[in-house]
Amino acid sequence: MDSLDAFATAKLEALAGASLRRDLVHTDRHAGVVIERGGRRLLSFSCNDYLNLTHHPAVIAAAHAALDRHGAGSGASRLVTGNHPLYTELEQRLAALKGAEACCVFGSGYLANTGIIPALVGPEDLIVIDALAHACLFAGSQMSRARLCVFRHNEVDHAEELLAQHRARYRHALLVTDGVFSMDGDLAPLPALGRLARAHDAWLMADDAHGVGVIGGGRGSTHAHPEPADVPLQMGTLSKAIGGYGGYLCASRPVIELMKSRARTLVYSTGLPPAVVAGAIAAVDLIASDPALCAGPLAKARLFTRRVGLPDPESPIVPVVVGDTEAALAASRMLADEGFLVVAIRPPTVPPGTARLRLTFTPAHPDQEIERLADLVRDRVPRNPS
Repeated sequence: MDSLDAFATAKLEALAGASLRRDLVHTDRHAGVVIERGGRRLLSFSCNDYLNLTHHPAVIAAAHAALDRHGAGSGASRLVTGNHPLYTELEQRLAALKGAEACCVFGSGYLANTGIIPALVGPEDLIVIDALAHACLFAGSQMSRARLCVFRHNEVDHAEELLAQHRARYRHALLVTDGVFSMDGDLAPLPALGRLARAHDAWLMADDAHGVGVIGGGRGSTHAHPEPADVPLQMGTLSKAIGGYGGYLCASRPVIELMKSRARTLVYSTGLPPAVVAGAIAAVDLIASDPALCAGPLAKARLFTRRVGLPDPESPIVPVVVGDTEAALAASRMLADEGFLVVAIRPPTVPPGTARLRLTFTPAHPDQEIERLADLVRDRVPRNPS
C-alpha cells in the first residue's frame, strides 16, 4: 500500500470508529414522498423538495420542452456561449419574487456563496457571521481572506459587540447569516440584523436556501417577519423548494452586474443545462401563484411537533436532537424498519454532542403517516435537547 492509500485508509478507519464515516446509498425517488432503498419502499422525511415540485407535471413539461429546443447542456460558461435565453426569464422572475431589483443565477448554492462573498470583500474587510451559518458561507468567507468574526447563533447583541469592536478598522463589512438554518429550522432575526448592519455601514447577506417557497408567502425569510427586513443581499438556491438545481443572488442592479464580472464561480463555470433553468421558471411561477401550496409544508411540520410535544417550528425543518451519534443512527434504523426514511445528521455537520434526526415536511405527506411517525419518535427516540 502506498502512502496515499495508507493515509486514506487510516482516515476512513478513524471515521468509522467514531460512527462518522459516510457512504452513498442508492436511492430511487418517486413522485411525492416515496423512495426505494435496498429493495424497500420508504416514506421519506429527509428530502429538501419541500413542495414536491421535482415531479410536478408543469415543471417536467417545461424541462422537456427546453431539452428539445436547446439540447442537453449549455456548452460553455455564461460569459462565453452558455447564457441561453431562459436565464433572463428566470432571473426576472426570481427578482420579482424576492422584491429585488435584479438577480444572477449560479451553478449551485455552494458556487453562489463561494463566488459572491469574495467578489464583495477581501483582506482589507471584515466579515461577521453566525456560528451556525452553512458551511459554504464559511467557505466563501475564508476564500475572501477578510477578517472573520463569528457571533453566537442568532445573538444580535453579540454581533453588535463584534461590529462595535472591529468595524472601524476595516474598509467594508459583511454581516452573514442563514435566513432559515438548515439543521435547526429556526429563522434568523433579519429585521434586527438589518438595522444593525445599517447602523455600522455593513452589508447584510442572508442565505435563503431553505426559506424560499415555504415561508413568507413563498417569498422566503426576508418576508417572513412581522416587520420589514432590510436585506440587500438575498441569496438562495433552486434545489430545495424550487425542485431543480442551481443558486442565485437577488440584489441591486449594480451588485448583480459586479457579480457577472467578478464572481469567479460564475465567470469560470459552465452554465446550467437549459432544461434545469426552464424547470425552475415553471416552479417559481407555481410558488408565486399558489400561497396555499407554500403554506403546506409548515402546516404538516406543526402537525408533527404538536403530536410529539415539541415547540411549533418556524419552518418545515424539525430537528429531534438525540445527542449521541450512535444513538441517532440507531433511531434512524428503527424508523426505517417502520417504513420511514429519517436520516441521522452527525458531526461535523452539527456540533459535537448534538447528533440528531432531521425531519422535513411537504404537502404530500399523509396526515395519518405523520401521526404514526410522531408516535414512534415520541415513544422510542431518546431526546437530548440540551
